[in-house]
Amino acid sequence: MRILYHLPLAPSCRKVRLVMAEKRLAFELLSEDVWKKRPEFLSINPAGEVPVLVEETGLTVPDSSVICEYLEEAYPDTSLMGRTLAERVEVRRLTAWFDDKFNREVTRNLLFEKVFKRFYGKSNPDAQALRAGYNNIKFHLDYIAWLSENRTWLAGSRLSMADFAAAAHISSLDYIGDINWEKNPAVKEWYVRIKSRPSFRSLLSDRISGIVPPKYYTDLDF
Repeated sequence: MRILYHLPLAPSCRKVRLVMAEKRLAFELLSEDVWKKRPEFLSINPAGEVPVLVEETGLTVPDSSVICEYLEEAYPDTSLMGRTLAERVEVRRLTAWFDDKFNREVTRNLLFEKVFKRFYGKSNPDAQALRAGYNNIKFHLDYIAWLSENRTWLAGSRLSMADFAAAAHISSLDYIGDINWEKNPAVKEWYVRIKSRPSFRSLLSDRISGIVPPKYYTDLDF
């Protein structure tokens, strides 16, 4: 059985989980508390970061971007990168947008400050970072709304890696109640469609000790 080392609320891990589930690949999830720096895990990935995929052959694939590229090459039957060169460029552009820009401007300022910071034994959430996160998320949700209103899916006519990259972040932030769905109906409509997919089910069952998600978190239609 292939193994995916992960953290339940980490968007990079959630993206990989969604992609693997969408490709109908069986795998075992192992939660790895990276802040503990286990020697056994560091021997697998010296960077000490998740996600890390270990194939049944023993092949070790670290980093969410590397894993997703590998999955596209190794299991191409369900492609999530688009058919044409132009489509693949747009999928990659938006995937990078969420993996990098959204993560830097929103997720780190909210999810890390409110959840992961305490695991690393650091101080209380930084008020300035929280303000920046809440300010930045408005722009990003407006952009997702624009994309979803002008396209069938975020990158075009087909469900793609870009949708899963975005949904990974949105689902993690939704778990801590940081998405105002009433003010973002277009984003909500897109999220309902992707949240209702079978590949999403395991994410909705995740629970973090000491943090209870909103009551609607697991509802497929809110």
